[in-house]
Amino acid sequence: MRRALDALYDGAAALAALAMVALLVTVLLSIGSRQLGINLPGLDAYAGYLMAAAGFLALAHTFRRGEHIRVTLVLDRLHGAARRALERFALATATLLAVLLAWYSVRLAWQSHRFHDISTASDATPLWIPQLAMAAGSVVFAIAFADALVLDLLGRRSPTPSESTRHE
Repeated sequence: MRRALDALYDGAAALAALAMVALLVTVLLSIGSRQLGINLPGLDAYAGYLMAAAGFLALAHTFRRGEHIRVTLVLDRLHGAARRALERFALATATLLAVLLAWYSVRLAWQSHRFHDISTASDATPLWIPQLAMAAGSVVFAIAFADALVLDLLGRRSPTPSESTRHE
């Protein structure tokens, strides 16, 4: 199960990297086409879709590597059971919020598909297509939080790379 989850997080990160490369190509194509006086409609919209895809698809991998910003002002003053309780509370709350984000992201993509929503930009893209990346990234992010919560409750929480290399 651990290998499957890690492969899921890594796969989402690989898709985020592909989206970033596609974003670069789209921006370069947009710049080049303007220099040549050629109009390629929709490039700005596609750049936005790819930027959102890259951000959402990278969330779980970034979380698992301990690279999300974490405010520890109160946490650093606590020790023992109080610290553990606050960490678990924060992790449980974050899991709940991630599940809600996933639920509403999937719901939004489904409703856009059902109602045939299209972009108001010149590309007229069916909105469910770019929303799929947001929904998928949100679902994988929720899975990563649930995974971390279960591991913590089982007492098998391993320190993230940023925690193990943190200088105090």
